[in-house]
Amino acid sequence: MKQRPLDILSNDNTLFCTEQCNNHCLMCCQPPINVDDIDWLYEENLLRIQNAPKDLPIIGITGGEPTLLGEKLISLIKYIREQLPDTDIHILSNGRNFKDADYTSALVEAGEGRIIFGIPLHSDFYKDHDIIAGAKGAFEETIIGLYNLASVGACIELRIVMNKLNYRRLLPMAEFIHKNLPFVAWIAFMGMEYTGYAIKNSKNIWVEPKDYIAHLLNVVKFLDEWRYNVCIYNIPLCLLPDSFHDFAQKSISDWKNDYPDICQECKKKEMCCGLFATSIKPYEGLKAIQ
Repeated sequence: MKQRPLDILSNDNTLFCTEQCNNHCLMCCQPPINVDDIDWLYEENLLRIQNAPKDLPIIGITGGEPTLLGEKLISLIKYIREQLPDTDIHILSNGRNFKDADYTSALVEAGEGRIIFGIPLHSDFYKDHDIIAGAKGAFEETIIGLYNLASVGACIELRIVMNKLNYRRLLPMAEFIHKNLPFVAWIAFMGMEYTGYAIKNSKNIWVEPKDYIAHLLNVVKFLDEWRYNVCIYNIPLCLLPDSFHDFAQKSISDWKNDYPDICQECKKKEMCCGLFATSIKPYEGLKAIQ
């Protein structure tokens, strides 16, 4: 995979670490490939870090599954801290390998308090989570990983991608989080990118935002009332009531962000996330806000 230059003006500066993954999520936008790429991508990323703008506010680490790098991920984080001491690090991981408490502690320590871990939770019910993750035992390992991260003071962003298999359980998921994972720094509810495995598994996984918006609003209200930091990613403002616009983020990376013709006359275009240019079809119900 060809990586883009790190750019101080971009909202998405990311180190791609591997195409390998130990999950096979039904809606994965970057389907995993079993390829021997860890060593050469590691060396490439060291060079990219060395040449990165020194005032880069945040740098992402993603894959595939970054923790498959093992000790190399710790070394990569240490090198970022050395070369970019004022840059925050955002790691996207399925959280399963954080079941190893010693590894988790070493990784968090290497980040010197400047790592944000983005971890997905697909359901409060283990069987549903495992089905969506495409890996038996994923729920148990992810939950253990979350507790291990919390035990060493890690900053955790819990990510919930809304789909046909979990949207009816959004409120039970929120109650599960409130009861069992109250330590997370914030909770993000995410619209699905219609590409990759989401197309292949469309009949089982795809649901239009208009069909789950009522469930989403209920769960956002519940978590907000309990004073959690909660946000909405990848859902255009025109699909949300005005009173929920403050929860919505401009979350789509600038290099794959798109505003169709209907958006051009919208008065809130500049505040809206728009759509994924990589999705093969737009959401239903889009309209220009006047």
